[in-house]
Amino acid sequence: MTAVARRSLHTRCCASWEALGTNVVLRTVDPTALQPARRAVESELEAIDRACSRFRSDSELSQLNDRAGRATQVSMLLFEALALALDAARMTDGDVHPALGIALERAGYDRDWQLLPPAGEEPATADPWRGVLKLRRRSGWRSIWLERPTRTVRVPRGVRLDLGATAKALAADRSAAAAHMVSGCGALVSLGGDIATAGPAPDGGWRIHVTDDHRSDASAPGQTVSIRSGGLATSSTTVRRWRHEGRTMHHILDPATGAPANTCWRTVSVAAESCAHANIACTASLVRGRAALAWLRELDLPARLQEPDGAVTTVRGWPAQQAAPCASAAAVTP
Repeated sequence: MTAVARRSLHTRCCASWEALGTNVVLRTVDPTALQPARRAVESELEAIDRACSRFRSDSELSQLNDRAGRATQVSMLLFEALALALDAARMTDGDVHPALGIALERAGYDRDWQLLPPAGEEPATADPWRGVLKLRRRSGWRSIWLERPTRTVRVPRGVRLDLGATAKALAADRSAAAAHMVSGCGALVSLGGDIATAGPAPDGGWRIHVTDDHRSDASAPGQTVSIRSGGLATSSTTVRRWRHEGRTMHHILDPATGAPANTCWRTVSVAAESCAHANIACTASLVRGRAALAWLRELDLPARLQEPDGAVTTVRGWPAQQAAPCASAAAVTP
């Protein structure tokens, strides 16, 4: 197949749009399946937004937060998202958990990230986050009560939930599965660099370029890898940043302090059996710093961890770094 033919096929098998405050990329192996697959993905994303958004006053999550201290029956989708978030807390010993809503609000993340004041340049300091938030509270995630038979939830008073660490990855997994179900062919969904696949992969697998920012153009440095199933997630402290009270913030909080994590990693990418598990491992690795290397090896998860100076460490069979950057950013390449 010529390069022109490959580009034409890529265009007919790919759709891209904005949702959930980020970029959505959908790929299908069969070009005739793209439109029904897109409708299925759009339906899943709307459902997850109605259930899990912290920025919609009419979302189920917002209503649940407003009823803190009282038992509340929730939808199956929100219950699934909450169960995943608590699984993440248990898997990471609390390094990733859903009870950080108040800390995020105090850090200025009280509306869609795209509406926040842009980040500025900060002078180098030993600990740029010291004293920023003065928030130290015991994590309230252990007191969140779920009853599966009745889908009843009780959030403790003084806790506001945020599902940003896991709900987007769950949406990617659900969307890929829905696209595959309606199309009958292999499908891939990327939500802001959180990538999920379902069904048979194309020849050679799904080619994905990982880099700091999924919105970057083809000149961005990074590495192209290939996966045939499961998911791949990339988290970075360099992209989702904003200005608050004279400081530059990022969205990866350290639960021990309630402040943005003072991590040794700039960007972490992980491949796993699902996008949700990959995303949980990425976020926890940024919080854990150097200790993440042994933890990822113990979990047997292929990962790529990049330091601020560009140095890359890989674990558990992640492919060796290429000599030069390849095309596309944190998404599928043709």
